[in-house]
Amino acid sequence: MANPKEKTPMCLVNELARFNRVQPQYKLLKERGPAHSKMFSVQLSLGEQTWESEGSSIKKAQQAVANKALTESTLPKPVQKPPKSNVNNNPGSITPTVELNGLAMKRGEPAIYRPLDPKPFPNYRANYNFRGMYNQRYHCPMPKIFYVQLAVGNNEFFGEGKTRQAARHNAAMKALQALQNEPIPEKSPQNGESGKEMDDDKDANKSEISLVFEIALKRNMPVSFEVIKESGPPHMKSFVTRVSVGEFSAEGEGNSKKLSKKCAATTVLQELKKLPPLPVVEKPKLFFKKRPKTIVKAGPEYGQGMNPISRLAQIQQAKKEKEPDYVLLSERGMPRRWEFVMQVKVGNEVATGTGPNKKIAKKNAAEAMLLQLGYKASTSLQDQLDKTGENKGWSGPKAGFPEPTNNTPKGILHLSPDVYQEMEASRHKVISGTTLGYLSPKDMNQPSSSFFSISPTSNSSATIARELLMNGTSPTAEAIGLKGSSPTPPCSPVQPSKQLEYLARIQGFQV
Repeated sequence: MANPKEKTPMCLVNELARFNRVQPQYKLLKERGPAHSKMFSVQLSLGEQTWESEGSSIKKAQQAVANKALTESTLPKPVQKPPKSNVNNNPGSITPTVELNGLAMKRGEPAIYRPLDPKPFPNYRANYNFRGMYNQRYHCPMPKIFYVQLAVGNNEFFGEGKTRQAARHNAAMKALQALQNEPIPEKSPQNGESGKEMDDDKDANKSEISLVFEIALKRNMPVSFEVIKESGPPHMKSFVTRVSVGEFSAEGEGNSKKLSKKCAATTVLQELKKLPPLPVVEKPKLFFKKRPKTIVKAGPEYGQGMNPISRLAQIQQAKKEKEPDYVLLSERGMPRRWEFVMQVKVGNEVATGTGPNKKIAKKNAAEAMLLQLGYKASTSLQDQLDKTGENKGWSGPKAGFPEPTNNTPKGILHLSPDVYQEMEASRHKVISGTTLGYLSPKDMNQPSSSFFSISPTSNSSATIARELLMNGTSPTAEAIGLKGSSPTPPCSPVQPSKQLEYLARIQGFQV
């Protein structure tokens, strides 16, 4: 709805039913259509009349049938109440004080409010008889009325009200009626007079005690307040306070310490204002040299040990260039061996990185971009090996494994040290031209036997080993056997359970 205060058709139907003393009843008749775009049919009964309508939701269908009932119903409709008139005729409920502040700012004349003491009511005597429950609980004094004086430039207005704020609003309303039609005066301030007027206006909003302390601070004069006398019964005490400001002193009396202190400050303030003005001393202007902004020197070794993504972003910020832009190019691989390809662009340079998830792919792309821009690697090779955690589970002597390269195809099973040593031993013992074949299950149970024999060529041996581990058969081995001098008799592939038992025994696991 455009207007949030506007009533919905269902609310209007409820008012109509309440006015005619009937009960509206909504009933869901049916729903049709697929799950993503259903249509609901709702029936409304109001007295003896019924209506039906449809909508994409039950709520919309109810609103539609209610709107239909409002137009077609023959029941007498209730009389609409007129809208409440706004107490303040100002648009947006702007109070008179706020409107006057805006007008005073345009005129260049600040609006200053001064509270006035309430006038005593004639023929009214306060009841000091506190005996009896009637006088204490049920005898209420006359309501208090507050008075405020408003000064706008040379014009003065008086307001009254039950509260201080109501009195301010009353005075502001009178000022608005008088000043709205007057032209805005031209500004022609004079240094001497305008300065005094502004000081008076500022002082009007400060208490007398604050003004005494300000004057004493400007003239380096000590200030001290001291209660010198206290008299009267406990319920009607009277205090006398003496204030000393340098050579000046005065006394004030009141029914509280705060009031007596204020009266004493008012008396001594009149004496302090008679003092000659202080000479104006112009303070020399201090000129500060702006410090040049520190520029980060992003050398080739800058940020080593940091995350490559953060390092690349900081280098671009130091160069005051656009931040790197990362784009996911593709996702490939098997469901459990997924690979993401991320591309990073810095200016005209483009680099890519791959990884098992988007975060690592983005990190590798940033590292590739840093190397492409001429920066050193973020982490050394030893740190990378430590982070992989491959050697954490191996407590024996370190085996001389070949370093894994980025060109290794995905999905290869990393062999344990025992398997790798057996493969190396069998590689040196094998005779050129021999083919690869499986051993029998009985031979597999012997710890000294090798799981397979490998041909001299390293590439073909790795391929044959991968095919045998993954599929149970090796087309490459069969092809080599066909090319060899002596054909190898066909052997039945070893069952996956046997392969798993062998690998678990080598790795030290239990299946």
